[in-house]
Amino acid sequence: MIPDPGTPTLDQLRVFLTVVDVGSFAGAARKLHRATSVVSYSIANLEMQLGVSLFDRKTTRKPQLTDAGRTVLAEARTIYNGIDGLRAKVRGLLHGLEAEVHLVLDVMMPGERVVDALKAFREEFATVSLHLHVEALGAVAQKVLDRGASLGVSGPLTHSLDGIERIGVGSVALIPVAAPDHPLAASGPNAPGAGRGHVQLVLTDRSRLTQDQEFAVVGTRTWRLADLGAKHMLLREGIGWGNMPIDRVSEDLASGRLVRLELPDCIGGDYAFDVIYRTDTPPGPAAKWLIERFRTQAADDARDAQD
Repeated sequence: MIPDPGTPTLDQLRVFLTVVDVGSFAGAARKLHRATSVVSYSIANLEMQLGVSLFDRKTTRKPQLTDAGRTVLAEARTIYNGIDGLRAKVRGLLHGLEAEVHLVLDVMMPGERVVDALKAFREEFATVSLHLHVEALGAVAQKVLDRGASLGVSGPLTHSLDGIERIGVGSVALIPVAAPDHPLAASGPNAPGAGRGHVQLVLTDRSRLTQDQEFAVVGTRTWRLADLGAKHMLLREGIGWGNMPIDRVSEDLASGRLVRLELPDCIGGDYAFDVIYRTDTPPGPAAKWLIERFRTQAADDARDAQD
């Protein structure tokens, strides 16, 4: 009967990884400030516990990994890296750093700003897990109120909410667009009220906060969609007209797949963003860093607009 392998200690794995990285027992001993005999003894004990030879000591002067040694090496690195990650997380917790951040973003948030913030966040807070949610209109604030997210970037709210703090972080321009063969696009400048005679594609609100409220809706014939990507697709196919964030349609406008409409009663406008969080659960260090990143982005956008 083949015995089950024993359980190696973290110190044995450290010695094993050091021998592999340095390339010799003597070099590992110098790096670990131990005698070479102690390093050899640790490796021998590890091999005895696992029941396999990790190094080929017979055919070469320098220790070479056996096939079993290469397999063990991959697992040993995973285990040791996991311990390093655990220690880093605990170190962060001792300094007040969140273990995780739940962030909910308005679907209108420019993708460029989202990518910039999250890539930088990953570099700055490698030990903090991020949970990202994307919602529309009042559903962002609803998720923060319901404690499904600790931090949100919300679109415009028509009234203040008890227990919610708000910090302005800029805006995105919304413009009315349609496919080039749509009647509103083909006619050039339109008379007031022209949009009412055609299907307007409207992003619907799935929250209780702003349910049944209209945002930039002028059409008497509307199709309601819960997904901005679906709205974008239908606009390009000529199924109605609607307002879109300018960054989402800039390539379509340049290529001619969409056309900016001239509608006197629906000229578009700024869609403002606020960072929001509950007053009873103020942001920790990582969440505060995200808030400052979004504020910096807004300031940069404002400066670029003035240049």
